[in-house]
Amino acid sequence: MSKMTVDQDIIRDLATLLNETDLSEIEVQDGDKRIRVVRNMTTAAAPVSIAPAAATVAPVVETTDKDHPGAVTSPMVGTLYTAADPESGNFIKIGDKVAAGQTLMIIEAMKVMNQIPAPKGGTIIKILVENSQPVEFGDLLVIIE
Repeated sequence: MSKMTVDQDIIRDLATLLNETDLSEIEVQDGDKRIRVVRNMTTAAAPVSIAPAAATVAPVVETTDKDHPGAVTSPMVGTLYTAADPESGNFIKIGDKVAAGQTLMIIEAMKVMNQIPAPKGGTIIKILVENSQPVEFGDLLVIIE
C-alpha cells in the first residue's frame, strides 16, 4: 500500500471555502484519492478526514484556527472596531494582501484607540470578529496566510 501525499494548501482552500459558504462539509476526489473536510458545528475547529475513495475513513485530524501560524489574537480586552470611524471603510476584508505592520483593526480600551498591526505580510483568509464586538485577551481576530 503506497502512502498518500496530501497538498495542505488544498485542504486550507477547502476549509476556507467551507467557512465562506457556511457549508458543513465538502469533498473532492481525484482518481482513487478523496479529501473530505467537515466543519464541527459546535466549535471553531475544522476537522479534516482523508481517505482513499473506496476504503474506510482515516482517523480525523483536528486543527483549530488558533494553531494556524498566521493567527492574530487580541493583545487586550476592549471593544473592537474594523474601521477608523463609522463613515470609513473597513481596514481589511477577506482576500486583501497586507504588509507587516499594517493596521488590521482597532481595539478601544479605557477610551484609548489601540491599532492592531499585522504581525507579518500575507493574505487575509479569515476575519473572525465583527465591528463593535467586545474582545478578550487572546481572542482570535484574523488569520493571515
